[in-house]
Amino acid sequence: MRKLLISFFACLISLWGMAENYPYRSDVLWVTVPDHADWIYQTGEDARVEVQFYKYGIPRDVTVDYAIGTDLLDADRHGSVTLKGGRAVINMGTAKIPCFRDLRLTATVDGVKYEHHVKVGFSPERIKPFTQEPSDFRKYWREAVKEVRKYPLKVTREWVADMSDEITDCYLVRLQYDAQHHSLYGYLLMPKGAERGSCPVVLTPPGAGVKTIKEVTSRPYYQEAGMIRFVTEIHGLDPRIPERTFEEMRRAFEGHGQGYLYNGLDNRDHYYMRHVYLGLVRCIDYLCSLPEWDGTNVITMGGSQGGALSIVAAALDRRVTLCVANHPALADMGAGSTGLTSGYPHFRAERGIYTEANLCTMSYYDVVNFARHVKARSFLTWGFNDNTCPPTTSYAVWNTLKCPKESLITPINEHWTSDATNRAQMEWIHKHLGEVVEADSSE
Repeated sequence: MRKLLISFFACLISLWGMAENYPYRSDVLWVTVPDHADWIYQTGEDARVEVQFYKYGIPRDVTVDYAIGTDLLDADRHGSVTLKGGRAVINMGTAKIPCFRDLRLTATVDGVKYEHHVKVGFSPERIKPFTQEPSDFRKYWREAVKEVRKYPLKVTREWVADMSDEITDCYLVRLQYDAQHHSLYGYLLMPKGAERGSCPVVLTPPGAGVKTIKEVTSRPYYQEAGMIRFVTEIHGLDPRIPERTFEEMRRAFEGHGQGYLYNGLDNRDHYYMRHVYLGLVRCIDYLCSLPEWDGTNVITMGGSQGGALSIVAAALDRRVTLCVANHPALADMGAGSTGLTSGYPHFRAERGIYTEANLCTMSYYDVVNFARHVKARSFLTWGFNDNTCPPTTSYAVWNTLKCPKESLITPINEHWTSDATNRAQMEWIHKHLGEVVEADSSE
């Protein structure tokens, strides 16, 4: 079932401090209202957007320059319009093929430049990924999982007093999981007094970056609902390292934005994300070894890179029963090689990145290829105004999934989800606990 969150003036004010389009405590407010309430059009159909501009809540008759282009690509049309009573309508035109078009707005008011943008979709249900699946994709990953499991897990676990309370026992866990001694850290959040065989387990891999583990205790409703949650990092870096040290590591190793996503890209066996993907399976091995696990329910959930990893884990490990992913990254990464919209980490921006070897590796790690093999019931959410994980690639993933699936489409959202959506995902998980989706024997 698809739900839609429509943009209205009151909604924009409530989201002021969260969306990049709406800076915190700004004197200025843009309002953009597509003439289709769901922001979706058919190819060949014109999209008209009413633009409103307010300063101090007062409509301003300003000249707005605009540029229109396909999602994350260069603009192919420019113009300007003068607002009357703080309003004007811009005809964005149409699209001949399924895609998203982005209306980018600029106004200079009292000597200050203000920017805004809004994206609308054209037949997005027909967006197909550029990325093709290698013929040996499943065999490659089956053998990789088999090989990594030859190495016994080495686990250390330490109770964390200042993250524990009357609801939760928190443990810092370190897993060393392969022959190359790769490891990862995670905070294991256990319902206080959990009984043997009583708890679903939820794996929460991280968003992109070299950073500490964040938002560990921000969602206690998982433990309140009797679920064990394992919130991880992927680099083998102790989250207790001072933030200054993380900052130094970011400066040293992230020369290409998120540098590790470029590391070893010319060889599928040496690419950095290989041990990360396999580490997800070892996390599930660990969670399923816990005596408190209920023996049935294994959930993956995350956003951005974490959303991508949630899908990857669900494809690699048939024990996953439910998958929740927000605006998944690492999707259709090679599309930029032919001038199409590609997903984070936006390799298109790097000159010379689309070599034959690199494109080959990307295909083995692209989330759309993993999405083809997910059997677990899945829940995805994404926004249209997202310039980090664009709606084009979220739809490419969504349209590829063949499992039982539901979505929450929130057009106004950029690269974030609301607290209400985060809690709704837990409630969705709770609703579907115990359901078993029949696996395809051909897999």
